[in-house]
Amino acid sequence: MNNARGILGAAVTLCFALAPLAAPAQGLGADGTARASDPPPVQIDPREVTPDSLISRNQAQERDPNRGPVTNLPLPRYVSLKGSEGNVRRGPSLSHRIDWVFRHAGMPLRVVAEFGHWRRVEDRDGAGGWVHYSLLSGVRTAVITSDLVDLRARPDTNATVVARAESGAIVRVNECNPDWCRVSGGGEKGWVPKSVMWGVDPGEIRD
Repeated sequence: MNNARGILGAAVTLCFALAPLAAPAQGLGADGTARASDPPPVQIDPREVTPDSLISRNQAQERDPNRGPVTNLPLPRYVSLKGSEGNVRRGPSLSHRIDWVFRHAGMPLRVVAEFGHWRRVEDRDGAGGWVHYSLLSGVRTAVITSDLVDLRARPDTNATVVARAESGAIVRVNECNPDWCRVSGGGEKGWVPKSVMWGVDPGEIRD
């Protein structure tokens, strides 16, 4: 129990345990919804949709529903927030109002839809909306969902504990077998079960 070298949490920059993942945008109710006096959402500005992002109805029907119509990448899929802040909008254009602001660089997000230069994302609580693709990174991260999770030297419950991570800590996902992932953060590396974090799919393999 005493051989862990460190705890990934409030003391390291990869943790957000003491702050909310997302905050309602100014001018919205506490639940992130528009007040009754708010005007209805505006239509998508056609200037923000590139010709390459438009496909015909027949083409849409022929596409694999498990692939994004813009990138042809899997849907859903995990990405991470590139910067320390990202505006989340009601629709895929700058003319749509901001409902949420995601905070904390590196936080994992799940892409569930695509439109032009925009991606619809969700956080671990299912909150989300549309963000510009430039705010997202392909670097894979995960958030620890249990308190004081042991990082082990090998993917084995009997392996040596090399560090511990607090609930809410963000870690980088390096490789995964069907049940475990090797993660890093705060200068520490180790294996953790998939069941104690959000940001990877059950059975997902990463080399």
